[in-house]
Amino acid sequence: MTHKSYARRLGRFTDAQKRAFHKYGEKYLIPFCEEQIDFKKIFDNLNNVTIEIGFGSGIATLEIAKANQDKNYIGIEVHRPGIGRLLQELHNHSLTNVRIIEYDAVLAVSKMIKSGSLEAVHIFFPDPWPKKRHRKRRLVQRPFTETLADCLNKDGYIYMVTDWEDYALHAMEELTLTANLYNEFEGFAPSQGWRPKTRFEEKGIAKQHIIRELMFIKS
Repeated sequence: MTHKSYARRLGRFTDAQKRAFHKYGEKYLIPFCEEQIDFKKIFDNLNNVTIEIGFGSGIATLEIAKANQDKNYIGIEVHRPGIGRLLQELHNHSLTNVRIIEYDAVLAVSKMIKSGSLEAVHIFFPDPWPKKRHRKRRLVQRPFTETLADCLNKDGYIYMVTDWEDYALHAMEELTLTANLYNEFEGFAPSQGWRPKTRFEEKGIAKQHIIRELMFIKS
């Protein structure tokens, strides 16, 4: 049985977000399929590609893509209001280096991403699934971390951030046990100054949660 790594979040899909979804979706959305993506074809260049899984409202995705227009980004998300918001912002800023897959990340990565094709995987504040019986749904654990590692090129990295201590410790163990990955730091990573703060991060800080970051490199 395949367990979904996400829960459908409730949230109003505003008229503006709906308009953006239908107006700009054809330009930016990549439909799910069981064929591997040709990055050169969809971006019209050979720039390095980073995947961000679960981008939420897309704030971090947008800011990182704006600051690195010599790189390409694919965001994977199932929350349609967040997709609509990001689509509008991509249009507003005339960005051409971002594409979006609206689908379950585990299946999308497994079916659509070629081995050795990614520079990086960003996972910022994934659903922590805090109840013990739900931990099997967590995104950052084997065998999915093995799939992600296979998709990375040499020296590519997985960068995860969470405000849930239990998930951080669990992810540290799972990534450490994933073949061909090594921890760039002795423990948790220092905060990466280039990463914008997200709404989930602000909520975690408000609850006095410690933000923990993990950076694992493909050897």
